[in-house]
Amino acid sequence: MWPGLDRPRGAVYHSRQMQRLWAPWRMGYLEREVPPGDCFLCAAGAGPSQEGLVVWRGRLVFALLNAFPYVSGHVLVAPYDHEGDLLRLPADAAAELVMGARLVMRALALVYAPEGYNLGANLGSAAGAGHAEHLHLHVVPRWRGDTNFMTTAAETRVVPEALHETADRLRRAVVVAQETA
Repeated sequence: MWPGLDRPRGAVYHSRQMQRLWAPWRMGYLEREVPPGDCFLCAAGAGPSQEGLVVWRGRLVFALLNAFPYVSGHVLVAPYDHEGDLLRLPADAAAELVMGARLVMRALALVYAPEGYNLGANLGSAAGAGHAEHLHLHVVPRWRGDTNFMTTAAETRVVPEALHETADRLRRAVVVAQETA
């Protein structure tokens, strides 16, 4: 018998069991050494331009894939400056942050043709920021019906493309998006 079948019509069942999804490629990420106080956004911003998850570099801002994506193409847009407060970010960096998000959206449209986007930021730990010390925008492509049974029944997300493949595709699309903007 399936759990929750005895619940009234319309009731929502929430599993309390740990769900597992086999993802052996993540071991390299889990085993990496991260010194205390290091910022993954600062490290990504300072790294080589065609390496890792970075898909675009601007003058004051860059974009990289989220290492824990909700869907393929989930991108973070962040300033190079280690700043967690949007109000303290210089105006030119704040403007480029929005322009970077727009560029990423154009690139995502070329690669994935999403039907919509979630665009947002969690500013401060009280707002749910997992990394409140370095602000960043989330750009998440969305499609009608993109929440499949895995999300609702198994509390698990399925990302059908490896991160390095998504990064390569988006790097190429950003070049085209910049040329056509």
